[in-house]
Amino acid sequence: MIPDLSTTYLGIPLAHPLVVGASPLVDDLDTVRRLEDSRAAAIVMHSLFEEQLAAEQLATAAAFESDDSFAEARSFLPAREDFALGPEEYLDQLRKIKEAVRIPVIASLNGVTPGGWLSHARELEQAGADAIELNVYRIATDLYETGSEIETLIVHMAAAVKAEVGIPVAVKLSPFHTALASFAFRLESAGVDGLVLFNRFYQPDLDIENLEVERGLHLSTAEELPLRLRWLAILSGKLKLSLAASGGVHSARDAVKAIMAGAHTVQMVSALLKHGPDYLRLVYDELAGWMGEHGYASVREMRGNMNLAKCPDPSAYERANYIRMLQGWPAGWPR
Repeated sequence: MIPDLSTTYLGIPLAHPLVVGASPLVDDLDTVRRLEDSRAAAIVMHSLFEEQLAAEQLATAAAFESDDSFAEARSFLPAREDFALGPEEYLDQLRKIKEAVRIPVIASLNGVTPGGWLSHARELEQAGADAIELNVYRIATDLYETGSEIETLIVHMAAAVKAEVGIPVAVKLSPFHTALASFAFRLESAGVDGLVLFNRFYQPDLDIENLEVERGLHLSTAEELPLRLRWLAILSGKLKLSLAASGGVHSARDAVKAIMAGAHTVQMVSALLKHGPDYLRLVYDELAGWMGEHGYASVREMRGNMNLAKCPDPSAYERANYIRMLQGWPAGWPR
């Protein structure tokens, strides 16, 4: 019996749960076609940043005004060449991808403040996006800004995007919110169609010889998956919206774990950057094979069967696991 791998994400029917996450892979149309040929269920474009849209608005204003303040304001924004595609080029690439493939294409908006840039979601929809992933990459450095204020800001941003478009909207979160379950429920109540768990923060390093901050991008590893599994398992039995795992999925077994924890889809990037687009077909074949060998007739049957609501030992996701792990370590280990 061939298992049914179909799933539904953000209300969109997909052939299976393996989605290509936001990455430079979508910048080349031949690569996009290869991803579709390798059985990608959907693709997420890399982000269009708030800073890009702000710079574009400043440039337009500067064309009509001679005020030096515009030049000063632009100096605080990243240079245009820091971004792979400008706003117009992004929309053009989105249109080209939609013409090149038949699978759903999810556009991505990335920002941290409310404002006019959120209205760009409508242009993404008009360019053909099947859904929008709102990536709220934010580092809480303000001593006077509370966690509740940050969460309220994000909820308002998500609601603003939902008000602009008629297509589904997912929010990509970091794991660093104080009460993540409550925050997720607030987003669901605001009309968000799905959550992507989690955003990967690119941590800077220090060059202590030259006294410089070093920026670097490191691909994910399967060791990052357990954090996603924990929160997928906690949220999937409580929320009705779609859930996607992002970060740490490198194999079919990783995908199985995420689905059993409650994911509707899994986003793959690092494994594809490392092994190439054709690797996706291998993961698909292994996923179908594993399900057949273990008697699963469908992804729907498998999804969430190890979440907090259904797990034989729910404490494994909660504080009891923390206590047992520390107390169970061999006697005499350094403390």
